[in-house]
Amino acid sequence: MATALQQAPRTHEEAAAALSAAGAEGLSVRIVGGATKIGWGHVTDPADVELHTSGLDRILEHNAGDLTAELEAGVPLAEAQRAFGEQGQMLALDPPLGDDPGATIGGIVATGDCGPLAHRYGGPRDLVVGARVALSDGTIAHSGGKVIKNVAGYDLAKLFTGSFGTLGLILSVNVRLHPVPAATTTALGSSSDHQALAAAARGLASAPFELAALDIAWRNGRGGLLARCDGPEARRRGDRAARLMGDLGLEWVEVTADDESLWDRQRAGQRSRGQALIRVSAPASALAAVLSAADSCAGTVVGRVALGSIFIELDPDTVPRLRKELPPGVTAILLDAPPAIRAQIDPWGPAARPAVELMRRVKMRFDPTGTCNPGLFVDRI
Repeated sequence: MATALQQAPRTHEEAAAALSAAGAEGLSVRIVGGATKIGWGHVTDPADVELHTSGLDRILEHNAGDLTAELEAGVPLAEAQRAFGEQGQMLALDPPLGDDPGATIGGIVATGDCGPLAHRYGGPRDLVVGARVALSDGTIAHSGGKVIKNVAGYDLAKLFTGSFGTLGLILSVNVRLHPVPAATTTALGSSSDHQALAAAARGLASAPFELAALDIAWRNGRGGLLARCDGPEARRRGDRAARLMGDLGLEWVEVTADDESLWDRQRAGQRSRGQALIRVSAPASALAAVLSAADSCAGTVVGRVALGSIFIELDPDTVPRLRKELPPGVTAILLDAPPAIRAQIDPWGPAARPAVELMRRVKMRFDPTGTCNPGLFVDRI
């Protein structure tokens, strides 16, 4: 088996030239950031070229007064947060960052990855306001903040978010920042009843006060609801959330300001080592059924209540069973799994043909030579 040619361009022009050369020669390119999510998507043949973003590692601008910044794709999110934190600011993205931690802003945007803070601030699609990308014909295209060139009216920042690098290479992104909260407090309630926990989650999600995060967890027949409040009134609002949890029928309700470990566990539940990890997208009305299906497969659950984004870790052999037991209209994407399992299961599951055809047309528009991460996306796009 031939070894892929590895390249790590240090400028946007070098990156565009590398893609253009590969496209002209009919070579496939695998785009690699921190490699913390390198196994996501379809199992594919080894690429001819690995294009690493490690050389694109600069914070190009940090406009503290405007709460904006421009980051190159290879900047590790942890490093960016440290830089922003010196000004009392943060990029409100908190996905798992890996062991190093090595997750880069480009990989996080390309996979649409996010954590508990998405409840208030949204995910990459909401926080990225502009992007600069390189296409397989050597074009460098821009949209959003600091516009120089647009491509046929496309919002590149949103289009490339979650595209898994199949349209081109993200070179840099413009992001909006937020102040680091002065304090945080988390209210935590529990129940051993799927229906009761789901009903309490819906009740808290619709309550008339702002939460920084609202998560659910389930393991071994018992679950918890976590509501995080922040800012100067964090404790008072945390107490209100706890009272509401009690009114909604939850047990063992408590409030803690020493809450970082709780949210570290929630983020850790979005990855798996050796098991399978399924990301389920479901409406709030289906939450109890999703918990029941996970429980029947001995799965553990973490997730965003109001966003309907649920992560289930389970034995790889039970993935087909879980998909069958989930209610209609719920999607289940396989993220982590051992290689042998990944080769046997379509990670994306069934997709509506009109949506697939639209994705194929977009792929042809941006990457007609099929150079960038071929076969990785839905329906092997």
